[in-house]
Amino acid sequence: MPAPTTRLAPAKINLTLHVTGQRQDGYHLLDSLVVFTEHGDGLTLDAGPGLSLDIHGPQAAALAPEPDNLILRAARLMAAEGAAFTLDKRLPVASGMGGGSSDAAAAIRLLAERDATPLPDTGALMRLGADLPVCMAAPQPSRMQGLGERVAPLAGIPALWLLLVNPGQGLSTPAVFKAMTERQNPPMPDALPKGLDALALCDWLGGMRNDLQAPAIRLMPAIRDLLDVIEAQPGCALARMTGSGATCFGIFRDRDSRDAAAMALTGRAAFVMATRTLPSVS
Repeated sequence: MPAPTTRLAPAKINLTLHVTGQRQDGYHLLDSLVVFTEHGDGLTLDAGPGLSLDIHGPQAAALAPEPDNLILRAARLMAAEGAAFTLDKRLPVASGMGGGSSDAAAAIRLLAERDATPLPDTGALMRLGADLPVCMAAPQPSRMQGLGERVAPLAGIPALWLLLVNPGQGLSTPAVFKAMTERQNPPMPDALPKGLDALALCDWLGGMRNDLQAPAIRLMPAIRDLLDVIEAQPGCALARMTGSGATCFGIFRDRDSRDAAAMALTGRAAFVMATRTLPSVS
């Protein structure tokens, strides 16, 4: 009997998120610089009858192991049998950090390794969600375009000292997109920077956008307050919302300033996590 295997499902952070158009079927076109962090959910695969999912951890109360949970949907996509999953849910639900997609990607990799089966193609992954292709790529900085099906790893993106803060309220992604007033926005430049240090990268990021941030703030003004608090912390080089919210992040000059900001915000927000992004794979 194989021993239980655990895999990290890292948080996905959109350093940029440009909404560049909307198709006739209603789906939006995106251009995003995505990074992953050293922290996230933990997923364990063990043998068991049928398919099952047990959820525990600090954020477990907001997530039920229902049949449409992405982990179980991913297992069915892999035609898996005898798979008992245990999810240590550490990331808030509906928080803009791709937690469900990252969990599903971890499940697919665990099953593929255990059963020696090939990974699904991009079309199959997209049926699980637009974030699945980027989460299935190696957890490294990537450019995500189109509906999410076009993923290209990026060289030369350094590790960043990151603080993640969530106000304790979920935001509906469809509601945020619906609240947008402009859906035809410029993409990022064709050539993205590489070889910059963290502070130079933050300067470049300051000229980019998350086009969902303004509509999210209209739906949840607390996001603006949170961004102001993060930005005011000593050593913060950039503060922005990730994904469709409501999680906000601050990029800090060094570990000490990030840790000091984490201490300052603990108790002022429902979720505070000090972490670091994973750099480009050389």
